[in-house]
Amino acid sequence: MSQVVSSSAHDDMIHDAVLDYYGRRLATCSSDKTIKIFDIEAAPTAQNNQQQQPDQHKLTATLTGHEGAVWCVAWSHPKFGTLLASSSYDGRILLWSEQPAPQQNWQRIHDFTLHTASVNLVAWSPAELGCHLAGASSDGNVSVLTLENGNFTHAIFPAHGLGANSVSWAPATLPGQLMSAQVPGKGADVQRRFVTGGSDNLVKIWEYNATTQSYDNITTLAGHKDWVRDVAWSPTPLSKQYIASASQDHTVRIWTLVSGKELSDPSAWESVELNFEVPVWRVSWSMAGNVLAVSGGDNRVSLWKEKLKAGWECVKTIEE
Repeated sequence: MSQVVSSSAHDDMIHDAVLDYYGRRLATCSSDKTIKIFDIEAAPTAQNNQQQQPDQHKLTATLTGHEGAVWCVAWSHPKFGTLLASSSYDGRILLWSEQPAPQQNWQRIHDFTLHTASVNLVAWSPAELGCHLAGASSDGNVSVLTLENGNFTHAIFPAHGLGANSVSWAPATLPGQLMSAQVPGKGADVQRRFVTGGSDNLVKIWEYNATTQSYDNITTLAGHKDWVRDVAWSPTPLSKQYIASASQDHTVRIWTLVSGKELSDPSAWESVELNFEVPVWRVSWSMAGNVLAVSGGDNRVSLWKEKLKAGWECVKTIEE
């Protein structure tokens, strides 16, 4: 088990920074091969009309174990304990667990080493589905690790021939299924699904197959002309289904599932193209699922909302 505590900041470029479920802890990762954990302390309430101080952060642990740049960190839902996943250029996915008091230190509890190239992104499933972690690798494969009853199992399968860059889980239930769950005798169809983006310019949707205990590619969405760098499935099942994809071709596509049609039908997904002057690196939905944040090679973040009639409009741009 690898666990080191240090008081220094990262010595190289930071690639990811993620708050936990409660917003009390921050995990960061860097090209210096380390992961750092910070406690976020709320600033004291302003008194005597003095300006309130910003929140403080305190470095509590530095985790070492990767042998290359660490690209991504991801916190699990707290119902599964204090778990942190990390992925790296070294081709490995590491899982870390904070031990309870009095130790309260971090231990590496699992190494996944079956990828043969950089693991570019990891993402936890919605908690309703169980404790599942998907990883996208430059070797073209996607892996899913499952933690159940203290044991890890996995599935690994080819997804994108030229490399998988990103993965994002669907909500546990889809639009319309929430209503069926309220009908006596009927339950919502809770299904494991996710979307991936690859260097083959494609966006693919996958669904768990209980018979093979792996994942089937049920839909492929084509339209990008260069690498798909990131994908994001809108987290809310209350209205439409949206998938956003960001590409090296200077565009973001927002794919919308036509009401009443099956998501396994490629023609059921309509796409709107947003054009940028630079390659687009990341896309992220708000928790309500109606605002899309886009970041690209110009150090800008733009926020997009769907217009009442049709199309999408930029409502705000944030520059460095």
